Amino acid sequence: MATLVLDNGAYTAKIGYSQEKVRVIPNCQFRSKTSRLKTFTANQLDEIKDPSGLFYILPFQKGYLVNWDVQRKVWDHLFGKEMFKVDFVDTSIIITEPYFNFSSIQESMNEILFEEYQFQSVLRINAGSLAAHHFFHSHPSALCCLLVDSGFSFTHIAPYCRSKKMKDGIRRVNVGGKLLTNHLKEIISYRQLHVMDETHVINQVKEDVCYVSQQFFKDMEVSQRKGEDNTVVRDYVLPDFSSIKKGFCKPPEEMVFSGTYKTGEQILRLANERFAVPEMLFHPSDIGLQDMGVPEALVDSIQSLPEEMHAHFYQNVVLIGGNSLFVGFRERLEAELRSLAPAHLPVAVLQPANPICYSWEGGRLLAHSPDYDEVLVTRDDYEENGHFICEEKFDI
Repeated sequence: MATLVLDNGAYTAKIGYSQEKVRVIPNCQFRSKTSRLKTFTANQLDEIKDPSGLFYILPFQKGYLVNWDVQRKVWDHLFGKEMFKVDFVDTSIIITEPYFNFSSIQESMNEILFEEYQFQSVLRINAGSLAAHHFFHSHPSALCCLLVDSGFSFTHIAPYCRSKKMKDGIRRVNVGGKLLTNHLKEIISYRQLHVMDETHVINQVKEDVCYVSQQFFKDMEVSQRKGEDNTVVRDYVLPDFSSIKKGFCKPPEEMVFSGTYKTGEQILRLANERFAVPEMLFHPSDIGLQDMGVPEALVDSIQSLPEEMHAHFYQNVVLIGGNSLFVGFRERLEAELRSLAPAHLPVAVLQPANPICYSWEGGRLLAHSPDYDEVLVTRDDYEENGHFICEEKFDI
């Protein structure tokens, strides 16, 4: 019996059999400006000759799965003969969903997995629970952990104690990768170049040059200096999709501060944008969101839990999700948490080697654990009891 682990994120789907390696694949469809009629699904992105003005069709809106037609197409592609060649009758699937998912979405998902695809058995679980399973597996002595899952739509903060999630402590900050990319698009469009249609390119810019500042106001001052003294400014070479396939950052020694480049590439000059964009994770009020930043949300989450657990949570803060890959994110979060936490409690923020696939790895461990068979729902169960059995068994 094979087990397929699918961490179905709003931006990428992390998928693979539990005995094999994971693959990270865009969880959406694309249309390009040039070939309007043809729709590309998931990893067919590489086939698009000219990805400028790429048009995304996403199955997720605001973190919840709403567009089933697109999701079905992506899943058909993933499960189909080009990718994983799933033999549904003999396959069990572990699939993730967001915290506090709506029951209508859960019903649709059960129906599609059991009735359309006809999987042998299904386990529907929060990605955070898989990550916690992974953490407790690799740190057997830890009692509690506090997960910070900063993804595409939201940043969730979820406390786990002995692999059980503490529902009262879950917090959500409405800042995710999508918001950061869109904000960067707006700033660049306003200051230099109209890039509102270039989501794909600007997302790459964000990943390549943005970082989290340790001292925001000091960096702000540095970024306004002229010439060589300005250590923040970077020139980003935009791709033209003929000779330059992927944008890149010019090394500081090659930068020309006065005049233009002889080579004629298109350049974005980024100064305070580099750290002002990720700063929104810490101060969402900068762009008018009435929300607390991640450090305050962490403390708020811990305060809502029994006092004897506080020390354990402050010591085991685990960062997962794509935004935790920003340079300096872990250090800044640890510093801010240290200043907010009680002085006698030690604070430690851990960042796993691959925060994007951390939950998937947890799913793989769960698939091989002896009590896996007890938590899943088989097709026979579902056919006998319907949606009710899933609500009862899955701790969502």
